[in-house]
Amino acid sequence: MEKQKTIAREVSLEGVGLHTAHKVNITFKPADVDTGINFIRIDLPGRPVVKASIDYLLPQLRSLRRTSIGKDNIEIHTIEHLMAALAGLKIDNLVVEMDNNEVPGLDGSCVDFLEVLSKAGMEEQEKERHFYDLKEPVFVEEEDASLVAVPSPEFKISYTLSYNHPLLKSQFMEINLKDAELFRQEIAFARTFCLEDEVEELQRQGLGKGADYSNTLVLGKTGVIKNKLRYEDEFIRHKILDLLGDLYLLGRPIRCHIIALRSGHSLNIKLVRKIQQQINRATLGGVGISYHPQATEELDTQTIMKILPHREPFLFVDKVLFLEKGKRAVGIKNVTISDYFFK
Repeated sequence: MEKQKTIAREVSLEGVGLHTAHKVNITFKPADVDTGINFIRIDLPGRPVVKASIDYLLPQLRSLRRTSIGKDNIEIHTIEHLMAALAGLKIDNLVVEMDNNEVPGLDGSCVDFLEVLSKAGMEEQEKERHFYDLKEPVFVEEEDASLVAVPSPEFKISYTLSYNHPLLKSQFMEINLKDAELFRQEIAFARTFCLEDEVEELQRQGLGKGADYSNTLVLGKTGVIKNKLRYEDEFIRHKILDLLGDLYLLGRPIRCHIIALRSGHSLNIKLVRKIQQQINRATLGGVGISYHPQATEELDTQTIMKILPHREPFLFVDKVLFLEKGKRAVGIKNVTISDYFFK
């Protein structure tokens, strides 16, 4: 079983937001188990905290072409690249202090986040990670884009990129990100991109104020303008990076196979919301707790209740003495005059 992780020591970096061009200093600090990823706006009175969660996602109209969170008029923009780095490093708990409203864009990928957090060192914590195993398929679509998540014993992404541009036609990539080194090699260096034809409209909408040819791949009719690709298929790799970052808004790692066709932030978030709905249903139904008792372990009433929450008159087992996975269990029910069924 994997343990939760945080960083071993405090580290910092600075940069400029891709969309706002605001200068920002950002500091990462270790956090306690089961606290998740929490952003703190240290530039505002009271140092307000916003948890990186689907529950605090900003409406799409306030967060075009990026993923942002907020509450009570407090906003934190463009968190997806940082969230992807945290997913890749399997960091569960972290405090992120910022003195402005947008995470720095840096070079347009997530490799700088990956490097600085790796230098901080990883600290394994006492409690296990809260994996969610997808129970049934989930499907979302927007026009000619779609996302499907199906149950799988491991996390895997199969992505198809296909746009009306010579460099963005019919690319496919499938990846199983088993460890941080594979994430670093295959995904972390992939940078954000846009089409040259989109630039004027994006600027008209007030976006991309901090973007330039060094931190954003701009695709002209004949190729990338004033830059070079790090991977031949860098565009599809960055789409996977964005998807990983958005999925980490679930606040836990997930085991499923995701099949993506031309998905972006808007569709990613729709999938995350549907998966969260499934998690909520499973938890309310009493099957959302991941606990794997050993065959020799005795389970008392309190432990049984943690695995499968229920109440009288359905509390039929007082103790489990023996478990053989997939075959049999030996348990005890103590019948007394106080039992509900005698009433």
